Amino acid sequence: MFWAAIIGLLLMAYLLGSIPTGYLLAKFLKGIDIRQHGSGSTGATNVLRVVGKKAAFTALSIDLLKGSLAIIAVRWVYQVIAPALSAESFNYEIGLPWVITLAGLAVILGHSRSIWLGFTGGKSAASGLGILLAMFWPVGLGVLGVFALVLASFRIVSLSSISAAISAAVLMIIFQQPLPYQLMGIMGGIYVILRHRNNIQRLLVGTEPKVGRPLTSD
Repeated sequence: MFWAAIIGLLLMAYLLGSIPTGYLLAKFLKGIDIRQHGSGSTGATNVLRVVGKKAAFTALSIDLLKGSLAIIAVRWVYQVIAPALSAESFNYEIGLPWVITLAGLAVILGHSRSIWLGFTGGKSAASGLGILLAMFWPVGLGVLGVFALVLASFRIVSLSSISAAISAAVLMIIFQQPLPYQLMGIMGGIYVILRHRNNIQRLLVGTEPKVGRPLTSD
């Protein structure tokens, strides 16, 4: 029963991450499949490019919120059921950071590989930030600060997201967070960076568009 409950929590986190915010907004506001426009991503940056500022802000806010809510919900439910269901030999307090880390990775996977969109989606940067804020808010704020600083300096969202992903692992280590959280920073950061591989190619050749400019190639 205990491990079935844990699997259920991780499935809940994945499904929450899978909610295709950008896709739904584009469909509702413009009647289009956003995956066929711009970069093909369902994330807030492509929503900004294809639909507009208000829709992009809404997508960003909801994606942040669903990342945070998934961690908050998993933490709360785990703390309620684990003492009752776990074996006496299992220390549920030690297990909590591992469950939260797995839930965070499930949300990231859900956002980028949504079951509702044929396992396509966004690049998990916004939902990843929401996860970090719920896991340990000083790291989340630090990552947000790095994102904002790079964006203000270069006005390139992808570069800002990649820099923020790198900083997540570094900050988890600096703040001496539990090993699972450090691994979350490393694995989640690597995954987000890999999701930006097309952007990295454009950055290397100098064709990555700045905020407000159209994407001419992908």
